[in-house]
Amino acid sequence: MTSLDSEVLQRCSQIGSSTWADALDSLEIDGVTQGITLRAGAGRVVGQAVTARHVWGQLGDFDRADFAVGRLIEATGPGKILVIDAGGQAISTFGGIASKAAALRHATAVLIDGACRDVDEITRTGLWMASRHVTPLTGKTRLHLQEMGGQVSLGGIAVSQGDLIVGDETGIVVIPFNRIEQTLAAAQDILLVDNEVETAVDRGVSFTEAAAAANYIPAKV
Repeated sequence: MTSLDSEVLQRCSQIGSSTWADALDSLEIDGVTQGITLRAGAGRVVGQAVTARHVWGQLGDFDRADFAVGRLIEATGPGKILVIDAGGQAISTFGGIASKAAALRHATAVLIDGACRDVDEITRTGLWMASRHVTPLTGKTRLHLQEMGGQVSLGGIAVSQGDLIVGDETGIVVIPFNRIEQTLAAAQDILLVDNEVETAVDRGVSFTEAAAAANYIPAKV
């Protein structure tokens, strides 16, 4: 995986998911995930995707070793956001102990299109965790780690290894690796307009007038 320059990551970390979503819209890039909810952690996370895919079945369909959560934990680290595609199934991929191990590796975040469990324990670890479901149902013998490093799906968005991911309390967005600089530039332009409108509102200008002056929302003639 090609690592992003720390200066680029720092610039990206200053921008919230809503602004990134607007920038993606301006470039006609589909990158806003749906249905993946923050379960533990707070604030904004920014990092590059490390991808994993699970196949699923019924209790006893796979060996316990096929769950391979240790491989997932080993893939985490600073600046890395683990993205697990479990097909949106309500079967837990990550619990309290796995989350503690990932937190000790200074994982930036874990995102699951599937489920986690032990949310109270995950919260105590400080790990930033988002998932489609929360369930006590274990993935042992129900989930098989099929692939790591390939393209996966998160909340309806395709994610490739190395893509930029930004998550906060509002949502999670995915920026394709080869569009990061372009999208960052668009996001920074949007921030300038937002700041212009906000500054005007702080001065007592009406929102309608401030938005029209900045061409944020043109006045209807």
